[in-house]
Amino acid sequence: MFAMFRRSLLAGAGAAALVSGLGLAPALAQDGKLSVVATTGMIADAVAQVGGDRVEVQALMGPGVDPHTYRQTRSDIAAMTGADAVFWHGLYLEAQLEDFFRDLAGEKTVIALAEGLPGNRLLADEEYEGRNDPHVWMDPSLWSGVVEAARDALTEIDPEGADTFAANAEAHLAEIAALGEYSGEVLATVPQDARVLVTAHDAFNYFGAAYDYEVMGIQGISTESEAGLAQIENLVGVLVDRGIGAIFVESSVSDRNVMALVEGAGAQGHTVTIGGELFSDAMGDPGTYEGTYIGMIDHNVTTITRALGGEAPEKGMNDRLGE
Repeated sequence: MFAMFRRSLLAGAGAAALVSGLGLAPALAQDGKLSVVATTGMIADAVAQVGGDRVEVQALMGPGVDPHTYRQTRSDIAAMTGADAVFWHGLYLEAQLEDFFRDLAGEKTVIALAEGLPGNRLLADEEYEGRNDPHVWMDPSLWSGVVEAARDALTEIDPEGADTFAANAEAHLAEIAALGEYSGEVLATVPQDARVLVTAHDAFNYFGAAYDYEVMGIQGISTESEAGLAQIENLVGVLVDRGIGAIFVESSVSDRNVMALVEGAGAQGHTVTIGGELFSDAMGDPGTYEGTYIGMIDHNVTTITRALGGEAPEKGMNDRLGE
């Protein structure tokens, strides 16, 4: 079963190296914990939630960091080569790191947690034929599969922790299920004609599919794509014609194009406000509620709901937003 979660975008000898890497015995940290390096904050949170006290997790990409364009630093390389295992997202999210992971897989356990999600639940990347939209964390029901993959991976690496990993995963999956239920309930309070989410880039398509919202991104799925003048003018026309009054900035993407929409609509006599800052490709600050997966999505859902005219508690599902 675990084999499907070991898939990566590697081929030939690189793929063989990845599989052989999983057979390497981990050299546990001095405190006896499994030393793990994860790429994004979301992947790090999934591994930490499941691993609990048996795992020490370091995230390479902190708040405000864009994984689409991220390149490894010398300190990143040192951290990954010194870790027992490296966990990454996959689905071409960390595009600039894939060659490095191909090489590292010959020496380390290197696992792409999102690669094993069911293909029939993945959305296509309209910019790159044959690839999928990687932003699966925007749908809690899909993210559950990533947590399950983390559980299975950690169990294979550290069989003695199997019971701990299973219990931790079960508890976290229950939290994610509650988050999904809350999200569906509050987002449904937004008037039907106001269920339009305009953001800096197309990171919210899974959100739109899960909760029946129309999603418009100024840039494409990858922030490497550029928003042309014609595209911005077209979106300004949509805002004006449909009377859309709120759009959103993202914590890991420049607000330049979003502000261009606000100014363009204003020049045509239509007022558009910033409905809030959403977490798209990165979570909030470490140690905060928004610095966890649950808090990140709670923040987004609550912010979107309230900005678009729906009803949601000011401090979110767990009364913790802003902590």
